[in-house]
Amino acid sequence: MADDDSLLDEQRRFYSARAPEYDEWWQRSGRYDRGDADRDSWHQQVAVVEEALATFGATGDVLELAGGTGWWTERLARTADHLTVVDASPETLGLNRARVRRADVEYLLADLFEWQPERSFDVVFFSFWLSHVPRARFGAFWQLVRRCLSPGGRAFLIDNRSDPHPPPNLEDPIVVEYGPDLHVRRLGDGSEWRVVKVMYEPDELQSLIAAEGWDVHLEGTQRFLFGSARPE
Repeated sequence: MADDDSLLDEQRRFYSARAPEYDEWWQRSGRYDRGDADRDSWHQQVAVVEEALATFGATGDVLELAGGTGWWTERLARTADHLTVVDASPETLGLNRARVRRADVEYLLADLFEWQPERSFDVVFFSFWLSHVPRARFGAFWQLVRRCLSPGGRAFLIDNRSDPHPPPNLEDPIVVEYGPDLHVRRLGDGSEWRVVKVMYEPDELQSLIAAEGWDVHLEGTQRFLFGSARPE
């Protein structure tokens, strides 16, 4: 992590390059297809997270950070009175727009490590983003989330969790090297990229967020962690 800016620039470029194939991972298709049983388990766990988000109730003026290709944007748009989506990749925002097809959703192209909100929101949502924030920038990120929230506002997050029971002898189709809080990933075209990847467990992450001055409650499935937080 010594060359932080260089790594984060590479991470931004990786997600622009990965945009056309990102949904294969999420839908467990193509090179991520591990059979019906794995796919069914994945979607069952996604349904648990979806239910938790529905119970949370992302209503009012909602901000989505690192909106990606729009799976969760589509769901937020169903409940939000107004939805703003920020992402650093024009490629993923293009896919997001095509999926959501809502003229009333506002899209902002911006690097979240530099962007500052011009107004406040009732809800801040981010999925599969916190694990891409270097540990050294963890506190600064939660300060950003705090600045984004109106008084009484809330946050909801979703992220990966290390599978405690991975299938035996099954190579990861994208990660070719694991380092401390770092992945080297290979895209379908054979190109390799470094990305930040901090794999938290729910209890650890809950303690870290609480230490930043938040009332937080996190849960986990086999593959995901998720939950809500509000400033104390």
